[in-house]
Amino acid sequence: METVGLRAPNCNSQRPPQLPVGKMVARRRKRGAQGSEQGIPSPPGYSAIPIKFSEKQQASHYLYVREHRVREGTKSSWPQKRTLFVLNVPPYCTEECLARLLSPCGPVQSVDLQEKPDLADRSEEPKSKFFHPTPVQGFQVAYVVFQKPGGVSAALALKGPLLVSTDSHPVKSGVHKWVSNYTDSVPDPEALRVEVDTFMEAYDKRIAEEEAKAKEEEGIPDEEGWVKVTRRGRRPVLPRTEAASLRVLERERRKRARKELLNFYAWQHRETKMEHLAQLRKKFEEDKQRIELMRAQRKFRPY
Repeated sequence: METVGLRAPNCNSQRPPQLPVGKMVARRRKRGAQGSEQGIPSPPGYSAIPIKFSEKQQASHYLYVREHRVREGTKSSWPQKRTLFVLNVPPYCTEECLARLLSPCGPVQSVDLQEKPDLADRSEEPKSKFFHPTPVQGFQVAYVVFQKPGGVSAALALKGPLLVSTDSHPVKSGVHKWVSNYTDSVPDPEALRVEVDTFMEAYDKRIAEEEAKAKEEEGIPDEEGWVKVTRRGRRPVLPRTEAASLRVLERERRKRARKELLNFYAWQHRETKMEHLAQLRKKFEEDKQRIELMRAQRKFRPY
């Protein structure tokens, strides 16, 4: 039987040299510095712009930007080569703040914040100060339109971090923001009246144009030979008179009376039956008297 001998480890074998702790920390810092110089990780095709809420904030938040482009043949309400598409916009960054942060890149024409990317054409109607949907509470996307095409390229090369709230342009937060939102929620009656009147004038004008267009197209057959019929050809409905209104009210009252629950209780049902029997007896006696009278007058002819 063979015996297997165990070989002791060679204590004289070479080991990798051990570095002091200070040199290891320095090497890690150097690697981290090299990684930061290489760039911030961002989605493919996007550039990252670090921003901070204020100088006290240590960590940075990143905006991911790229030039807004659409496929060939697709209509877009945003001008080409002058629109910057921004992702990961924080809730505390408003349209005014975003325009101020990107103003060093060039004059900003407009900034539009949305909950998600706009795939359809943008509405040309101006935004209302009083009648608007509930603002988005989370992160948003933005379309920033510059006056010149050079603003987009400058924004893509922008370095940070950029400060959202500064001494010259403070951004309200906490209780101050809540008080400001509550104050803005109370509308000015005069400004509200002016906006409502302006909206109604535009609405009446649009309705008048649609009616005029429908009147012109009425009676003209289309390509397939169909003729469009509108409500203008119907006879106008005459307003109700007072007597007609009273008749309608009386009819409704009778209908409601028929729908009411009768003889809901047992004693009501019993009394109704007794009353019905009494009426039948009374009618029977009246019929007997009438027959006796007719017999006396020889007018009763049952056959």
